[in-house]
Amino acid sequence: MAAGAERSLAEDLGRRPIGALLWTNCSHTTASVALYGVYALTNAWFVARGVGEVALAAVNIVAPLLLLIGAIATTVGVGGASLVSRRLGAGSPEGAATAAGTAFGIYWAASIVFAAAGLIWLEPLLRLMGATDATLPDALAYGTVVFAAAPVATGFSAIVRAEGAVRFSMMMWLSAVAVQITLDPLLIFGLDMGVVGAGLGTAAGQAVSAALALWFFFWRRGRVYEIRARHLVPEPRTAASVVSIGAPSFLVGLGTTVLAALVNASLAVAGAAAVAGFAVAARVQTFVVMPQTGMTQGMQPIVGFNAGRGLDTRVERTRVLSTRATVLVGLVAAVVVVALADPLATAFLGPDHEWAPTAIRIVALGFVLSGVAPLISAYFQSLGRPTPSYAISIGTVVAIKIPLVLALSPLGPVGIWAALPLGEALSAAAAWAVLAMQRRRAATKVAMPCRGD
Repeated sequence: MAAGAERSLAEDLGRRPIGALLWTNCSHTTASVALYGVYALTNAWFVARGVGEVALAAVNIVAPLLLLIGAIATTVGVGGASLVSRRLGAGSPEGAATAAGTAFGIYWAASIVFAAAGLIWLEPLLRLMGATDATLPDALAYGTVVFAAAPVATGFSAIVRAEGAVRFSMMMWLSAVAVQITLDPLLIFGLDMGVVGAGLGTAAGQAVSAALALWFFFWRRGRVYEIRARHLVPEPRTAASVVSIGAPSFLVGLGTTVLAALVNASLAVAGAAAVAGFAVAARVQTFVVMPQTGMTQGMQPIVGFNAGRGLDTRVERTRVLSTRATVLVGLVAAVVVVALADPLATAFLGPDHEWAPTAIRIVALGFVLSGVAPLISAYFQSLGRPTPSYAISIGTVVAIKIPLVLALSPLGPVGIWAALPLGEALSAAAAWAVLAMQRRRAATKVAMPCRGD
């Protein structure tokens, strides 16, 4: 693509009508993350049918640790993308290159340390996640593969989207998922590699996405900004900004990890069937809330670029339309999944399923409002305002979701699952309260006359 065409993509963020721009961005990002949702579902199906219910429970026990890897990638991706989009909006390609290069350097260093630590202490970590003697062997095998692949676990798609290249971002996801879906049945069924095959399929897809990202940022001609070797050495101030802006995303990932581990450990008391039932519900949730995730991701570069240009009306319009859309999509998803709970459970676990339909129906109730808190948190990140994002990301998990699971766990699996949609509703209300408070503070500052006027 020519340099002029790439610059036009970036400039579109500040001049196209917001509705049309959101539709373009969000349709591409939703398609991208929906592809991952398809993989999450098919991967669970391959494991359940090719290896067994206990293996699916083992993979689900490893999943919270994978969320930590993803949280590191999201931290630098969201932080770097916020800086890149705002610096491009302000007309500073050199500043954008520094932000992107700094994000790359931080992630590669952190992922290597994380992978080494995870491989060394994998067994105690899995025990902490709720692994039992029955699930530990498969969890160890799967966890070893995915931890070793941590350095290639991201393609920095958020930073790709920050300059308006949403189509290439989607192509990265499509390529990764195509590799994963092709290799999973070959390795699990054809070569009888069990959960190791599932892990290798995931790792191979991630490596393809990472390779495409390297080409995009370092070898593609006509780029809006060029990343040189010097940019890969983290610049202290930029690194601090990347981490502070992206840290709420890490905290969300960490909180989700703790919450998932708590749910799995609580369900383990009821047996592997309850854990497997929740595993199916969690995979279904991963897929059906992807449009909400796509809307959040599609919104971010628009907010960041227009904030950099000082176009506050466009920023506010973007937030309002995105919030309405995420609630509507969540409502539709909840209705459909509740109606299809039984066939979904049968598709994954066969006719002999004990807990899955109940888990799916209860968890699905939370879909309606599950996108609100993440969207508002991401909105503040895009503006380069991490403090309210911290309040939402930390507060909703620590003060709402975890206490609810602990309070309702004595009621058994149904109580544990009921805590999840209730937590989503209360988290949405809390995020909206933070937004309203920040808007009142901003209005007060504007209304206050400057001294000396």
